Amino acid sequence: MDKSKAMEILKGAILLEMKGKAFYEHNAREATSAPIKKVFATMSAEEDSHIDILSRQMKSLGKSGQFEPVKHAKGEDFAEAVISGEIRGKVAAAGYEAAAISAAMAMEDRAVRFYSDRATTAGDPVEKEIYQWLADWEKTHLHLLASLDRALQESVWNDNQFWPY
Repeated sequence: MDKSKAMEILKGAILLEMKGKAFYEHNAREATSAPIKKVFATMSAEEDSHIDILSRQMKSLGKSGQFEPVKHAKGEDFAEAVISGEIRGKVAAAGYEAAAISAAMAMEDRAVRFYSDRATTAGDPVEKEIYQWLADWEKTHLHLLASLDRALQESVWNDNQFWPY
């Protein structure tokens, strides 16, 4: 394992997570819907968790030259609440929250690709496991946002009678 390359990747990963945290914090403050505020606040907290995990890896790599195995914590499972009618009825598909959801999807997709690529190329099995775990966690974010986006889109289609039947 090239330690300097691994450190650069960790720095990039931490920066990616910090940007996500800032994005979600901002959108939690700006959202007008309480359920959407909760979604963005929860995702911000999860990005914080990722920053902590990556920072610990950076310290471990700097100190011992090794990645340390992590306990696989799971993010909060709030997918059902997100795609429920409670949120669908409170978010206009052309509104601020809907635009933020679309931007968040792009950000999460980028994170999934970043971590998946590193999981594929990492030679160290612990490093590979960490990045695959992060990719999988980011996939849950992406799936959640995509489900909400689809529900909002269908709501607009129904409201505007875009269905041919």
